[in-house]
Amino acid sequence: MVHTNPSEGEASYARNSGIQNAEQNRMKPLIEAAIIDLCSSTSALLSGNIVIADLGCSSGPNALVLASIAIEAIHKYYIQFQRQPLEVSLFLNDLPNNDFNMVVKSLVTLRRSNEPVVATGVTPGSFYERLFTRESLHLICSSSSLHWLSKAPEVLMRNHIPAYNTDEHARREELPMTMEAYALQFKNDFTHFLKLRAKELLSGGRMVISITGRHSEGISNKLFHIWENIVHILSIMAIEGVIDKAKFNSFYMPMYGPSSEELREIIEEEGSFSIKEMLVNDFTSDTDASTFTPNRFKYQVRAAFEPVIVQHFGDVMDEFMRIAEQRWSQDGILSDQLARLAWLSVLLTKA
Repeated sequence: MVHTNPSEGEASYARNSGIQNAEQNRMKPLIEAAIIDLCSSTSALLSGNIVIADLGCSSGPNALVLASIAIEAIHKYYIQFQRQPLEVSLFLNDLPNNDFNMVVKSLVTLRRSNEPVVATGVTPGSFYERLFTRESLHLICSSSSLHWLSKAPEVLMRNHIPAYNTDEHARREELPMTMEAYALQFKNDFTHFLKLRAKELLSGGRMVISITGRHSEGISNKLFHIWENIVHILSIMAIEGVIDKAKFNSFYMPMYGPSSEELREIIEEEGSFSIKEMLVNDFTSDTDASTFTPNRFKYQVRAAFEPVIVQHFGDVMDEFMRIAEQRWSQDGILSDQLARLAWLSVLLTKA
């Protein structure tokens, strides 16, 4: 079960999610544009309400950022045009193991504010399944979540092909195969996601998503998958005997970061949505530079990936943190890896 580190401790997601928060703030113009379109539409005016869902909300201070941007935009729109505000229904979704206790506390605070929120709730479950009734939503948002796959590529697991071979020559030989397997799994998952959301959105509904991707369309021997900087540390641990090598070879991180061209092609081929705007930003842009020092970045990684790593390898995170800081402190390694990553943000309209 995928989830981030709960609670509010030193290694919690609540205290180590500045990278994700910076991307949420970059999504603000897209969400505001979606709200203006929706508030101007006849269907929203007639119904008197707007229903918003955030898929993959996680927990901590980031859980309400996208919803708060949307609610503030609704409030500003109706002040500007001196109209009666729409009533807002808000639903936050994530996998069942998410720290929903913290999310619910945040929702209580939101309901006590003066913003036009009437109904709030949580919807546990995978966004690779139906979550809401047919044509019940006006706006769907999702940030830093859709790079998680429904499962790792079966072709690699079935043929016992490591996702990241500790032998560099073998890794280069296998890279095209692993690339194709992960790309196909992402295409299947994201296509399915679009079909599901098209059923749940009203006609003319909007969707704003942001996903961790990559700048380059081609294969790179240095970095292709968004999880490589993590798995590389695990490979060092396997070589040094800290973790079992057979266990390492059977570890498949269920994540994939597409290029903007790849994402556009999947959306257009599926056909349920039209792309109104797409933004591509550097992974580190608009984020406090200190976040990407080896000492700080290792906590960002631990907050997001510790549960996945511990489920497979056991309690190895202290050693992971030590080796990660040591490795990433070498000149240029961390910055070079991060430079290849990108944030892809898209505003979609249901066709």
